[in-house]
Amino acid sequence: MKRIFCLALLLLASPAIAKERLGAWQGWAAFRDAQTPRCYAIGAPRQSSGDNGYVSIGFWPKKGLGHQVYVQLSRERSANSGITLSAGGRRFRLIANGNSGWAKDRQTDIAIIAAIRSAQSISVTSVARDGRTIVDAYATRGAASAIDAAALGCAGR
Repeated sequence: MKRIFCLALLLLASPAIAKERLGAWQGWAAFRDAQTPRCYAIGAPRQSSGDNGYVSIGFWPKKGLGHQVYVQLSRERSANSGITLSAGGRRFRLIANGNSGWAKDRQTDIAIIAAIRSAQSISVTSVARDGRTIVDAYATRGAASAIDAAALGCAGR
């Protein structure tokens, strides 16, 4: 329950407030923003090094884009450090910009999502400005349902 509350607070604090909740499962939820239009699944960390970290999988039907993985670190990242997402024994080096990261291509997005679906947990790691390690850990229970709901929420739109 605490994770869903934190997820709701995170969404309210973000510039693009979700218009319609498609559902919530464990620490994951799916939303549709008809104004943009887009749909996304979003997960709140069960354990993090700071505040406001999340992982999302987005769909933009009018742009023909979908299954795009995006991470927001819970703390400020050192400018010379990378971002790594680990899931199901696989490690994915993300393209980093500020405190955000995303997959380098569609193939990597799909591989990350497959790993999320089969893993019990995922972690996003980097190095903070103060030199300490950033570790944001996510349970994946509910992730597949949220991803599927987001995909269906924007299907045919």
